[in-house]
Amino acid sequence: MRRGRRLPASGFRLPAFGSRLPGSLATSLATLVVVLIGSAAGFTQERPDRSKPPALGPVASLRLPPIEKRALSNGVPVWVVEAHEVPLVQVSLVVMAGSGDDPQGQYGVASLTAAMLDEGAGSRSALDIADVAEFLGANLTTSSSFDASAVRLNVPVRRLADALPLMADVALRPTFPVAELDRLRQERLTAILQARDDATAVVGPAFSQVAFGKTHRYGTGANGTTATLKAFTPEELKVFHARHFQPGNATLIVVGDVSTAGVMPLLEQAFGSWKGGAAVSRTPVPAAPQLTAGQVVVVDMPSAEQSQIRIGWIGVPRSTPDYFALQVLNTVLGGSFTSRLNQNLREEHGYSYGANSRFDMRLSAGPFLAGAGVQTDKTAESLKEFFKELNAIGAPISAEELAKAKNYLALGFPSDFETIGDLSGRLEEMVVYKLPDNYYADYVTRIQAVTAAEVQKAAATYIQPGKFAVVVVGDQKTIEPGIRGLNLAPLRALSVDEVLP
Repeated sequence: MRRGRRLPASGFRLPAFGSRLPGSLATSLATLVVVLIGSAAGFTQERPDRSKPPALGPVASLRLPPIEKRALSNGVPVWVVEAHEVPLVQVSLVVMAGSGDDPQGQYGVASLTAAMLDEGAGSRSALDIADVAEFLGANLTTSSSFDASAVRLNVPVRRLADALPLMADVALRPTFPVAELDRLRQERLTAILQARDDATAVVGPAFSQVAFGKTHRYGTGANGTTATLKAFTPEELKVFHARHFQPGNATLIVVGDVSTAGVMPLLEQAFGSWKGGAAVSRTPVPAAPQLTAGQVVVVDMPSAEQSQIRIGWIGVPRSTPDYFALQVLNTVLGGSFTSRLNQNLREEHGYSYGANSRFDMRLSAGPFLAGAGVQTDKTAESLKEFFKELNAIGAPISAEELAKAKNYLALGFPSDFETIGDLSGRLEEMVVYKLPDNYYADYVTRIQAVTAAEVQKAAATYIQPGKFAVVVVGDQKTIEPGIRGLNLAPLRALSVDEVLP
């Protein structure tokens, strides 16, 4: 502990206990005591009522700036949203190609292509690109999902004209250098090796494989497998890029401290010369056959510190007409901290740090799953509580619980638009899933309109525990007897090598 300096002997000292105070000081202290007592009494009288939560105020309406829609001379759509609060701008190039477009036998090519875009482009190396971005104060990133790929630039607005040519090089003119491909390949292969000792990393691929099957695209992770990663060549990445990164397959989104009139010439200069064919005709990922009977799969990981549990089946595509009812339903079940699953497994029983559920909605139907990491010696008990809640969600929910879930979604919704990056991300979602322009303006109204009957109907349709797959990654010799004792469904075992080939 740091010690303060001692006061000199002549410094101020408190009077000894019992000694008489000077009259003026005694009067001041007496006055202070009276004031403090009065303040304390007033504070006691105004003490808040903590016996119940404070009442919620009205849901604020979300007012978003309008989307100005233009197009470059080559036909690339441009969406501009002006946001002048800070002198920053985000530009995103969204390309309608992702892991769902991976050819059979080349799983992982879309993801690796996107990752390689900034590893060498135009006349610059990966280090050159990083140096230029840093000098401009820019953040230049690339990404890919099952449904789309993107190149994103976040930069001070005064540097936009200098940064856009760099972004265009990365998006349109990547060089796919062999040395950088070998480095990224080795990083991904190493990650697969490391995952073999991590139950959390194994359970996701295991559930996907069980629910969708080995041959379905959603049954294999977006990053690919050991075999496909080892086989990729720069030529294969170039072919994927040349086929899918076309003007007719892309949209530019601009959000920030710009005007439409001011930014369009800059975009035209950077991207207007991009030539190519028409939009690629995408072959949708075929719908996977739905599970019709329950099954239990145990993946043995000896001495695992926890058991990782995932329960579910095939869910719904993003285009489902039941989207808003499912948002409310999942919030009640496992989509919030106060959800039934989390309150049961974490708060009531202490089996887990957190339990949740979600509908992973893609262009084609992705998975619905509920899951948690739980104590090894409470694996069977945790499964019992999971199925208790999964079965109970089919019953009518109370008006109070319905209102709480809708308020949770409605009141938290504006936080999805706090930054220009957030707003740009929501616009990307509109592009990829072809959402109407008024989608976000009407979001809260549509959430608030969901009825208890709609939630119950959605639960009956999409939550059928008797047909769910149960995947547990953990110490098989410890957890299997208890799981078998529950008689949930026929049990089989998978090895980590089968899950992560």
